[in-house]
Amino acid sequence: MPNPARTRAAALTATALLLSSVLAGCSDGDSGEQDLTAQELSWEDCPAPSQAQGGGGSPSPLPGGDGWQCATMKAPRDWDDPKGDTIDIELIRARTSGDENRRIGSLIFNFGGPGGSGVTTLPAFGEGYEKLRSRYDLVSFDPRGVGRSEPVRCENDQELDAYFQQDATPDDTAERTELVDATKDFNEACEENSDGMLPHVRTTDAARDLELMRQVLGDDKLHYFGISYGTELGGVYAHLFPKNVGRAVFDAVVDPTQNPEQGSLGQARGFQRALDNFAEDCTSRTEECPIGDTAQEVKDRIADLLRDLDSTPIPGILPRQLTQSAAAGGIAQALYSQEFWPYLTQGLEQAYDGNGQILMLLSDSMNGRGENGEYSNITPANISINCADDKPRYTPEYVQRKLPEFRSASPLFGEFLAWSMISCTDWPVAGEADHPDVSAPGSAPILVVGNTGDPATPYEGARRMVQALGKGVGVELTYRGQGHGAYNSKNRCVQDAVNGYLLDGKVPAAGTVCS
Repeated sequence: MPNPARTRAAALTATALLLSSVLAGCSDGDSGEQDLTAQELSWEDCPAPSQAQGGGGSPSPLPGGDGWQCATMKAPRDWDDPKGDTIDIELIRARTSGDENRRIGSLIFNFGGPGGSGVTTLPAFGEGYEKLRSRYDLVSFDPRGVGRSEPVRCENDQELDAYFQQDATPDDTAERTELVDATKDFNEACEENSDGMLPHVRTTDAARDLELMRQVLGDDKLHYFGISYGTELGGVYAHLFPKNVGRAVFDAVVDPTQNPEQGSLGQARGFQRALDNFAEDCTSRTEECPIGDTAQEVKDRIADLLRDLDSTPIPGILPRQLTQSAAAGGIAQALYSQEFWPYLTQGLEQAYDGNGQILMLLSDSMNGRGENGEYSNITPANISINCADDKPRYTPEYVQRKLPEFRSASPLFGEFLAWSMISCTDWPVAGEADHPDVSAPGSAPILVVGNTGDPATPYEGARRMVQALGKGVGVELTYRGQGHGAYNSKNRCVQDAVNGYLLDGKVPAAGTVCS
């Protein structure tokens, strides 16, 4: 199972003053220099997504028949050399549905990953944000290295099939060597196939792109909705450009105080907590739970299944078999949303009968594999951004020593998350820092929403984000629910609080709890 949502980053402050002058279009007298803040975007009907974005058809019209528009923004390839080569950043928008006189500006979304395509994700969830469109243009983008924005590339589809099927929890020296070699091969392929982009996909680079985007869109302030890794990107932006923050919401909050090891350990606890909640939910219903009579039996049977699959995979989506790693990935994917729990129950029932199709479909969804066998670039982008951000490098020997602690945090997911820490061990680009700096003195209030049942970004991270943003900036709101994130749970209390802030500027009382 690849690491399902390890979202770390690094924030640098030394170039903040330089950036402000660069983004204002300053010139050293070179008449050939391009003022990127003055570029005009050419908005047109959106094409069908590329394979790197996940494939599929063009986005469906919004309620009322309004269509989506796409455009390409030029940004410096290397923000340390802003006069040099440029890259394309792909944007999507839906114009406001309300009175233009009441329009606040653009509301820019980042849905996380890192590595997720905002150009495909925003239309997929567009109806859920329709109320916000009454006063904003809804905007999202493919961050650099993602989708249509100079995507990083690693292995081909056949190689990725093997990569995701490999044994991710080695039991002996031979298996450990095989995992280390496969990881090294993947990393070398990224360096070979990504056209020199690997040093330029850090979160600080994406934050600078956001500042350029704000200016190109014509907004005085950056109004922002960040989810999962998007909260980290938003925090880094707020640190670099605190005076330019408008109305901002962080949902499914990354803990900015943790290094990669601490983040992985926290996720182990988070996914275990979500599994506990799933098992309790199944066995507490009035009808019989088909996968166990008690919550402990549900978890024991899942552990037995994974143990059996380690030595004897079962048929999945032919010709592929459901391996232990694929099954664990499918289970983790289903824990992201309570709406997926029935599919997890059905998938486990199938697997106990020797059929791994549903669990493999869930695993494929996590890994970005389409029905045609082609992959999006979400995994290469995820690893590339994480490794460019994260300074620590963990050896296999170090992971081996840490296994007991990870198993204690999660008997089911601990080993997978521990071994995922070697993803960056042989990465060709050095990481920036142990963890991001998101301190943002002088920023406008940022609404920080934590979900007590969130598996991928555990609830404790919301409080730490509030503290790290600094006094008077972060405003914490708690949702007592399940799944990754709060706003898309459709909880009325959460949505009223978020909408009230974004639409009317009403900051909810700190410590508000929704259930």
